[in-house]
Order: sequence, then C-alpha cells, then structure tokens
Amino acid sequence: MSVDIKPYLQYLEKEKRIPKDEACALIVEAIKSSVEKSVMAGQNVEVTADPATGKLEAHVLYSVTDSVADPLREMNPVAAGLLQAGAAVGDQVRKPINVADLGRIAAKTTQQLLNQRFRKIEKDQVFQEYKDKVGDIVTGTVRRTERGNVIVELGTAEAVLTHKERCHGDEFRTGDRIRCLLLEIREDPQRGREFVLSRANDGFVRRLLELEVAEIADKTVTIAKMARDPGYRTKIAVDSSDPKVDPVGACVGARGARVRNIVKELGGEKIDIIRYHKEPLKLLEEAIRPARPRNVRIDERNRSIHFEVDEEDMRIAIGSKGRNARLTSKLMGWGLNIAKATHAPESVEAQLGEKATRMAEQLGLPFDLVAKFVQLGLTELSVAANVTAEELQDTGIPADEIQTFLAAVAKAAKA
Repeated sequence: MSVDIKPYLQYLEKEKRIPKDEACALIVEAIKSSVEKSVMAGQNVEVTADPATGKLEAHVLYSVTDSVADPLREMNPVAAGLLQAGAAVGDQVRKPINVADLGRIAAKTTQQLLNQRFRKIEKDQVFQEYKDKVGDIVTGTVRRTERGNVIVELGTAEAVLTHKERCHGDEFRTGDRIRCLLLEIREDPQRGREFVLSRANDGFVRRLLELEVAEIADKTVTIAKMARDPGYRTKIAVDSSDPKVDPVGACVGARGARVRNIVKELGGEKIDIIRYHKEPLKLLEEAIRPARPRNVRIDERNRSIHFEVDEEDMRIAIGSKGRNARLTSKLMGWGLNIAKATHAPESVEAQLGEKATRMAEQLGLPFDLVAKFVQLGLTELSVAANVTAEELQDTGIPADEIQTFLAAVAKAAKA
C-alpha cells in the first residue's frame, strides 16, 4: 500500500530548501532504519519513494525455500505463491507493508531521525551561506544575553558576540539592530558550529571605512597602518596612490561627515586619521600633532625613539592614561620615550639638517642628496653601512643617487 508524501516534499523544498530527491532519500533511509530496529527487527525491509509523484511504498523481502530456517527472511513456495504467482524456490518475493500501520514507536523513531537529518542539512546550508562572509560586516538583531555573551540573530543563523569582542561602552538590549564583523565560524566539540562576531577587532573599523569611503573601496586610498584601543580611540595612517587625492580629506569627508558616521557606529570612539609616511620621524610628527617632537634621538638597533615635547604639549603627546603615546607606538612599530623639554628645544628639521650637513662633509656629497637619506633615518655612517640598495628601492629616491650614496658610505667606512 502506497502513501502520498508529495505535500511534505513540497513543504521541505519551499521552507527548508531541501531538494525533493534529497528529501526522498532521507525519508526512505529514516523509515527503513526505524522499522528494522523496532517492529520489524531482523527482517529485510525495502522502502522506495518517487520524488516526482510523491508515492512512497514499503515491502518486506522474503527468499523462497523448501526448508524455512528463518521465518523473518524466508518463505515456503505455497505462501510465496499467494504473494507472487509462479514463485519458485530461489526467487525473492515482496510483501507490501502499510506504512500507516507500523506503529507509534516506529513513527516516533522515524520523526526523530528525520529531524536530526534536516537540522544538519539546515546548518550546512547556513554555513554555505555565511562562509564567504567571514571578515565582512553583518547586521543582526539582539535576541538575548547568556553569561555575558550577546546572542545575535543574523536571519538564518544565530551568532555570538562575546564580552571580549565588544567595545568599551557597548550596551545592547533585546531587539536592537547592530552591525558587527563576522570574525570566524568556529567548530566547537560541544556546541557544534559557532558564528563568532566582533566589534573590537581592527577589521571592524577597516571594513566600516571601506563601506563609507569610496576611495578606499576602489583602492585609490589605502590604510597603511592602524592601531586601536576599542571603545576609546583608533589611529589610522592612510596613503594615496593618486597625488591628486588627499587621503586624509577623503576619509574625513565633507565637514567630517564620513568619519562622523563611523564614530557614531562605534559609540563615540575617537578616530584620528593621519597621512602615512615611510620615514619614522615624519610619521611621528603626524601622529602626535599638534604636539611637536624636539631633540629627537633614534635608536635603530632597539627600534626606539627618544624625544622631548614642550611642557604644555606633554598632555597631548601622552594622552589620557598614556593612550595616545601607546597607540602612536603601536602604529609606528617603534618604542617611544617621551620627556619634558628642559632646555632650548631643537626641531626635528633642525636636527636632521645638522646631521645631513655633518654626513655630507664626511661623504663628500651634496647636502640635498644626503638629506634625502637622513630623512629615512640613516643619520649615522654606522647605520647607513648596513643598508642595501634593495632596501631603498621603494623610497622614491632615484637608483643612481642610491648607488652614489652607498658607494660613498662604503668608502668612508673603510677609511
């Protein structure tokens, strides 16, 4: 006796996005497994379903034999003849089963197996939908809070925003719409697949800028360096591949509109956008502006910079709880030692000019040529002697000037 499951197949295809042929295979497998483990244990059950018509049939298979040793799997020729005319020894006959009469236990087991299979398929579908969105911004609705973690519904998926990945000051209520970075899709042995969100990751600010600033999206402006203290402050150094485009102005926008939208999204987190320079001293000046570094000393070996600022600029250079100095150090990749100016200040330009003059005399080269290399931090012969032409090829200095400078340095070092 057949059963019509076509409406159920249509429901699965429309609501669960499970193709009819795949759904048929799962239903057949579930029914066969449940009846063989319950009401028809030990018997050879055959279940078939047609995806096109929705017709489902079930049979018990028997081998025809003169000597029946296993009545659950074997049948004598007389009984077999009632099921299939002309059945002979060695044949296999099929006895129809009324699926509706299999009993409550078999039905419940089948339902449990199908639910397990369908849940797995749904989870796999969700994974396929979101796996390419890792590293992108997603929008969701806050559903609840569990042990300090915010559970966010992303439509077809449920994601978690842990306390660690939230910014200082982030407070959410049930029903709030929030934007987050899809940080990763993690496989957890106990909880299964877990979608992890973040608002504290640097990538969140980076992606917000890419969405807000068209020049970053089309690669005209690039984010060269970034340092962030989530919820408090972010420092970003930007560069432009087009000399006609001001990278800082493009990011800030007309009357600060672009950066203001990002600050609003981050709950008031301060955003400092500066122009990127390869030369560490110029980048330092940009990063601590309006404070001005004076009496600068560079320790190339330990990658640290010692400098002084005027007393009225100390608060600006260091920032609240040392945050500005810490972020500037992280942005540059150099350690910073800041002191209060106690004697007549000497500007960075003046110091570089003196060092360029002294080195030009040592090398016997023009001041303008040597000054280009001093601005890169090559302020001493001992430092310049350890630099190769390959390391200087991306500085914008012509190759012939690089060769002239390095040759003079090598000659002076041997003298």
